Amino acid sequence: MKTLQQTLPFDSNFWETKAEESLYITRDIGVMSLEPFDLDNDVELLHNWVNLPYAKYWQLENSSVELVYSTYKEIVENQSTCIFWGKVNNQKAFLVEFYYAPKDRVSNYYTALKGDYGFHILTAPKKTSIPNFTTHIFSYVINFLFDSDEVNRIVVEPDVANEKIHIRNKKAGFKYKKIIEFPEKNAYLAFCTRADFRSSAIHQLQTK
Repeated sequence: MKTLQQTLPFDSNFWETKAEESLYITRDIGVMSLEPFDLDNDVELLHNWVNLPYAKYWQLENSSVELVYSTYKEIVENQSTCIFWGKVNNQKAFLVEFYYAPKDRVSNYYTALKGDYGFHILTAPKKTSIPNFTTHIFSYVINFLFDSDEVNRIVVEPDVANEKIHIRNKKAGFKYKKIIEFPEKNAYLAFCTRADFRSSAIHQLQTK
């Protein structure tokens, strides 16, 4: 288990090193890994993803490359979030944003604790249907966070209309607390501790 830096919980060098050491091997889909997001080189691919109908909850529908670039430039410069590509067998399969909750806007809606971290996941457009594919992604991302001693609890704030993600979150052990109102969406505020995850349906599936 590693300890996050105390002064900058989301120091990019720390997280990039951690990502380099993080591999998740499954019998179903192969090897999963993380690679740092490079805004200048990756914005066009991300722009393609967020403009597809399945990505409507990413709130960037019908956006230009310039808007996606400026949006992510602001996220990167804020320094409370680190962004990675999730790769499966060396192919980009999802984007994940890890954020430090006490420095994120979500902290305006509850009393954020030092050990609170969150994430957002955007999967790649489906080319083929792979059983349990998204389940493996969730397991990998949650294990990646809980592998660090400083992460005590994971927070998520999915759009209330996103029924699929609510089902998946609850299977991963997230406990839904209340609805909060962001400028662009109403969202559920939900939390997951290590104990919640270890007793969850997703964790049980991965350990069989």
